[in-house]
Amino acid sequence: MGRPKAWLPFGDEHLLQRVVRRLATVASPLVVVRAPGQDLPPLPPDVILADDPVEGRGPLQGIAVGLASLTGAADAAFVSSTDAPFVDPALVRFLWELRGASHDVVVPRAGGHYHPLAAVYGTSVKSEIDHLLAEDRLRPFFLFERVRTLVVPEDRLHEAPGLALSGDEILALRNLNTQDDWRAALDVAGLPRPRDPA
Repeated sequence: MGRPKAWLPFGDEHLLQRVVRRLATVASPLVVVRAPGQDLPPLPPDVILADDPVEGRGPLQGIAVGLASLTGAADAAFVSSTDAPFVDPALVRFLWELRGASHDVVVPRAGGHYHPLAAVYGTSVKSEIDHLLAEDRLRPFFLFERVRTLVVPEDRLHEAPGLALSGDEILALRNLNTQDDWRAALDVAGLPRPRDPA
């Protein structure tokens, strides 16, 4: 993409700043997990920065680091990726309410895929994640098989009050993997396209 996703320009802010700003309206405390040596754009002073000591272990490793940072501060967390410009407080609230006391994880499934980086995780699953990491079972799906997981299908996600849609697409589940994805997201947001993300 020409630069790290956290630093992609998105209007008058960088992509990570946008994600943090949107989540701050519905969640506290906020934890940002960074890779070894990763440089991040400026974030609000109340954002907790957690360093992931191991690079290349995938999202479960980052989720474990983030959940460990919340020990004693929260019993669950909404987990998002850096490249989710439309992360939606309406989705966070909806998944949070579905979790209740009977589910460890609440994960959307839309477009034929699980969305583990737009899901709610109880902090109690950290020990199970640690076991999976020790076994080199790095896919979030392995966690879903081991804990009380509620999979929320796409039609049920559409019931979330106030959820932002583009046609039938749930914008909160859109991520950016290419420059074309980034440009399309800017268009959807009504923001000007910089000439080059580099």
